[in-house]
Amino acid sequence: MFKFFKKQAQVVLDKDPATESLWDSLLTSPSVKAMAYYRMAHRLYLNNKKILAKMLAKRARRITGIEIHPGATIGENLFIDHGMGVVIGQTAKIGNNVTLYHQVTLGGVSGARGEKRHPTIEDDVMIGAGAKILGNITIGRGAKIGANAVVVRDVPPYATAVGIPAKVVQKKATPSYMYVI
Repeated sequence: MFKFFKKQAQVVLDKDPATESLWDSLLTSPSVKAMAYYRMAHRLYLNNKKILAKMLAKRARRITGIEIHPGATIGENLFIDHGMGVVIGQTAKIGNNVTLYHQVTLGGVSGARGEKRHPTIEDDVMIGAGAKILGNITIGRGAKIGANAVVVRDVPPYATAVGIPAKVVQKKATPSYMYVI
């Protein structure tokens, strides 16, 4: 567990210019606290201790202002900047090295049980403050979502989407280090 805290604190230190040290990150970052609670709750959820997992997630929300359903799947190095008002739904999937700003919602648009209702966020995505990503859609690797955008359709890799409803305003070519086979 100590390795996790140190790694998560380092993510915050690397991405937040206001954070001055690992101790600063460990002791004051809501992102570090929310991810620690999420990892514990997710483990309980996967071990069919769902009520206990949800209780732990609710405690995390009260402490951090960040609501992460324990059924969500989150990769490594998620950075939640500021965090207040962030909501991550039950069937959301988040890749590695993703950044979420405050008041981001990864929400569902259907109430059907047993189906994927929340978005998939691929690796290296940045989602601006107040953005709402809704439904079973995919935000492609390296994409950027502008502040307050409402996204209800897939966003291709390395694209930038803004507006209500969000529209792609810029597409970048795949980075040169990526090879298509």
